[in-house]
Amino acid sequence: KDVQKEREPHVYLSKEEVKEKIQSYNSSVTDKLKMTLNANGIYTGFIKVQMELCRPITVQSSQSRGRCAHSNNETAFYLPDGCVNTLHISSTNTVREVIEALLKKFFVADNPAKFALYKRCHKEDQVYTCKLSDREHPLYLRLVAGPRTEMLSFVLREHETGEVMWEAFSIPELQNFLRILDKEENDQLQILKNRYAAYRGKLEEALRGVLKPG
Repeated sequence: KDVQKEREPHVYLSKEEVKEKIQSYNSSVTDKLKMTLNANGIYTGFIKVQMELCRPITVQSSQSRGRCAHSNNETAFYLPDGCVNTLHISSTNTVREVIEALLKKFFVADNPAKFALYKRCHKEDQVYTCKLSDREHPLYLRLVAGPRTEMLSFVLREHETGEVMWEAFSIPELQNFLRILDKEENDQLQILKNRYAAYRGKLEEALRGVLKPG
C-alpha cells in the first residue's frame, strides 16, 4: 500500500535516549554495519537503499567525469531489478542529501530533483510505502526502527510525472528525457509489431490447415 506522505508525528530522542538506542541497535546488527556516536552528539551509520527505477538513468563515462554535465560521453541504461546500494551517512544528512550522495556515488548525471526516497515498513500485517520529505533524516528513522530491513527499508523511485518540476531542469536534461521517451516508444512499438506478426503467422497457419484439400 502506497501512502502519499508520511503522516505520523515525529518523536525526537534525547541524547541519552540516542545513546541507549545505538547500544541496542549495535547489539542487534548481523551484518557488521554498526552505528557510531560521536562526542558532539552526531552519530554515523549505514543505510541500504533499494533502487526501483522504471526509467533508464544517465551515467557519465570515465572521460566525462569532472566536466560539464550532459556531455556526449554519457550512457543511459536500465538498472537491474532489486539493485541495493549501501551508504555511510550521518544523523544530520537529509533525504535530499542522501539522494544526491547516492547518485554521485554511481556517477549518475540525472538531476536529483527527478527522484524521491520512500520508506517501506510493516504495520498490522500490511506493507506501507511512504514518500519521505526532503527534510527527513534517514539515519534517525533507521535507528528508531532498528536494523531489521523487513521492519523498515528505503526505496529510491522516480517522482510521478505530475510531481516533477520540469522548469528546474536544464535544456540538455529535458532533451535527454525526450530521447529516452522516443526510445521507449520505439521499443514498445516494435514489441507490439512482433506480437501481432506472431499472431498473424499462427492464424495463417491455422487457415492453411483448414483450407487444405483432402
